[in-house]
Amino acid sequence: MVLERPGEALWLRQVSWPMPKPGQLLLRVRACAVCRTDLHVVDGDLPEPKLPLIPGHEIVGVIEAIGPGVDGWQLGERAGVPWLGWTCGECDSCRAGRENLCDQARFTGYNLDGGYADYALADARFCFRLPEAYGDAEAAPLLCAGLIGSRALDAVGDARVLGLYGFGAAAHLVAQVARHQGRTIYAFTRPGDTEGQRFAREQGAAWAGGSDQPPPEPLDAAIIFAPVGGLVPVALRAVRKGGTVVSAGIHMTDIPSFPYEILWGERVLRSVANLTRRDGERFLVLAPKVPVRTAIERYPLGAANDALAALRAGRVRGAAVLTCD
Repeated sequence: MVLERPGEALWLRQVSWPMPKPGQLLLRVRACAVCRTDLHVVDGDLPEPKLPLIPGHEIVGVIEAIGPGVDGWQLGERAGVPWLGWTCGECDSCRAGRENLCDQARFTGYNLDGGYADYALADARFCFRLPEAYGDAEAAPLLCAGLIGSRALDAVGDARVLGLYGFGAAAHLVAQVARHQGRTIYAFTRPGDTEGQRFAREQGAAWAGGSDQPPPEPLDAAIIFAPVGGLVPVALRAVRKGGTVVSAGIHMTDIPSFPYEILWGERVLRSVANLTRRDGERFLVLAPKVPVRTAIERYPLGAANDALAALRAGRVRGAAVLTCD
């Protein structure tokens, strides 16, 4: 499924995949989750994507060919491909273990063709082995919703009372990990979204309500998954002094001005950008121990536009996953 121009529908196209170059794997795609970042790419919120582009960066596939110089992978093995597709390895960020901030980084389904396809190429260094406890479709959301959500959860430190603004693919996984860690979770959805609030409670939230409502008690921290800048002052008002508000999305609408008093009191406002391979390795070991269970809605590859439309309208319960059966 090919994006030819941002703001338009994807088109089903026949594309010839080359054999893998040095360092690459060729995967036969079994599943690819549909992420809100894909929506931002397709809708034109993120600038200058590779065009034409095959979106998708939560890829589960089986290795069909191995490029020269690749060690540690075998034909027929299952591999997962995340958003971070390549880094330079030489800049200050990479050398400091913060490859997520590499200025030269390339991203799957944005600068590199992704997984809305029968086959995908990936840099072997940035592929993950997946827990055997998960089927292909169930594993796919772990590769971004899980990884970015886990990094955002790490960013709140030892906060015990945690608010999650926007309860979709990432939040439903984060909530399970947070409850496993003994934290109290309050979930905030679109006002009036009673089904979303019911889903949040099923995933371990102690309370769920609209984002226009205050939490039952002051929060130690909040993570904003919804790409809505107006939620930043809302979350700052909800956290206690010394609390942290984390923006976990790659794109957000403009943040409105707000009074300094809701930031004062050593509250912290920060973002989480991308992921590191270390994030992935840690989370994929943790997930089956919790165990994290992914709620998915399956779509055939050719229905990618329908999956994106459902996500855009807030109709996805958990994560949408394209399957290539």
